Order: sequence, then structure tokens, then C-alpha cells
Amino acid sequence: MPAGFQSTLLLTVLLAIGLVFFLRAASKDRTTVVDVHSPRPALEVLSGLSDWLEQRGWSRDGGDADRQVLRFRGSVAASQPLAVLLSVLAAIGGTCFGLVLRQLAPQLSWWPLLLILLGPVAGSVYSRRAARTEALELQLLQEHNEAGITVRLRAHRDELIAIELELADSLPLSRDGSLLSSPICSDACPGPPAVLRNGAANIPAPGGRP
Repeated sequence: MPAGFQSTLLLTVLLAIGLVFFLRAASKDRTTVVDVHSPRPALEVLSGLSDWLEQRGWSRDGGDADRQVLRFRGSVAASQPLAVLLSVLAAIGGTCFGLVLRQLAPQLSWWPLLLILLGPVAGSVYSRRAARTEALELQLLQEHNEAGITVRLRAHRDELIAIELELADSLPLSRDGSLLSSPICSDACPGPPAVLRNGAANIPAPGGRP
């Protein structure tokens, strides 16, 4: 096997592995737990959160009075633009891999080019895995009277980011870090104060997430 073919095959295999991990990460469950604080009364904060969640398509799913927990449930649809993107990337990757195989093994004729069919397969797999039912949980941890309350939120990271972006001014809420910062940074990276700020982001909602 020529040296050029060896390096091309190695790079193609590495790119294929990266594509597989990208496909897996696209539909990975990113449930996150955060504690937020508000100076407003408990009833006002919980009512505000509940109303906002119901407007986004969440439905109440009971709770636990002893633990001071409210639960919500929502159906999440797969993102069609992301499904198309993954299909295109998988099709291009499959075609490249097929061309390399055809150069290495000419006796296979045009059969390796059928790897282009990985494109629609990847989009279909993502759509099935991404369409699911998610749960969101609100738990009242502490009520500080004049100092406000602390609420624990357990939900998908995208939904927590939506709360961080949209409910800053109305409630307001604060925490020890921003969900918009990269998880790689962790505590070593400086960041803005932990006030949930308004901003522009395309955060999908249950029942109609893009």
C-alpha cells in the first residue's frame, strides 16, 4: 500500500470516529441540577416559574409536598435543521471513506460508494433518539423570609439556559455560575456575576423544540 494511501486511510478513519462521537453527542441527555436564589417571596417565584414553563409547553406532573417539589413533563421533538446537518455530514463522510476504500481495493468496484447511505441513516437515528419525554423538577430548598428563597432546578441544560436568559428581570434569579460558559472552563475561568441575564439564543421548548 503506498504511503500516501496509508495516511489518507488513517485520516479518514479518524474523521469517521469523530463523526460517530458527534452523532452520539447530538442526542445525549444533558440533565443538569442548579440552585438559584431570588429575593422575591416563594409563592411569587414558584408561580412565575410554573406559568413560564406552562407557556413553553410543559405540563404539571404532580409533586411531593413533604419535599416541597413540583414536577413538570414535556415532549421534546428532534431539531430538523440538525437532522439535516448530521445527514449531510454523514453522507459526505461515508462518500469520502468509500472513495478511499475503492482506491485501496479496486476489485470492490463502486460498492464502497454505497456508504453515502450513512447520511439518511444518521439523520434517522438522531431523530429517534432526540425525540423523547423530558422531566423538569423544582424544589424549594430554603426560604429566607426577607432574604428571599433558594430553589433547586433539575432539567435539561437547554431549558436551564432558557430560564437564565428569559427570567432574569422578572423574578430575578441568581446563581454561582453561568450555564452559558463552557464546562471546560470550570472554576478556572473568570466570568460575569451569577445573575441570570436576558440574551439572544434559540432555546427550543418542549412540545415544539426545533
